[in-house]
Amino acid sequence: MTASNSVSLDRIDMAILGVLRHEGRISYQKLSERVYLTPRPCQERVRKLEQSGVIRGYSALIDEQRIAPSLNLRLLVALSNQSGRTAQRAFEACIRDCPEVVECHLVSGAFDYSLRMQCRHMNHYLELTERWLNDSALHIDKLVSHPELTCIKSAAGPPEYVVATR
Repeated sequence: MTASNSVSLDRIDMAILGVLRHEGRISYQKLSERVYLTPRPCQERVRKLEQSGVIRGYSALIDEQRIAPSLNLRLLVALSNQSGRTAQRAFEACIRDCPEVVECHLVSGAFDYSLRMQCRHMNHYLELTERWLNDSALHIDKLVSHPELTCIKSAAGPPEYVVATR
């Protein structure tokens, strides 16, 4: 979010976000108690945060390994230096259409993209990345993968920078 479209939040808004980040299903009554506000104004603030796009939605954190064990990987992808904007658009379109890619971020440095993937197994991953590497429209110069061994810490959102105190 750039400074031009940022939203001004006070300490109560930040406290609401801090609680909802970890307890998205909390009742307005309990939320209002936690942020030292009455239920009605608390609900109005949550709706304002939703309407302004600060709260983009609610979801469940699912342990995918309990559903179907899979191979989770982090990938760094570099496009060739001469590839230009057309290749970048082609790569991003390919990634958006790929259900195995859970996250994709444009990054700076030696690589252009950082991806998080979930594949059924290593051969599934190899088939997929081989297709990408053989697609001349994508102009992939380098692809480095890091299989995830275990999760040490996982966050539901960005870190809490402001802690509301009474």
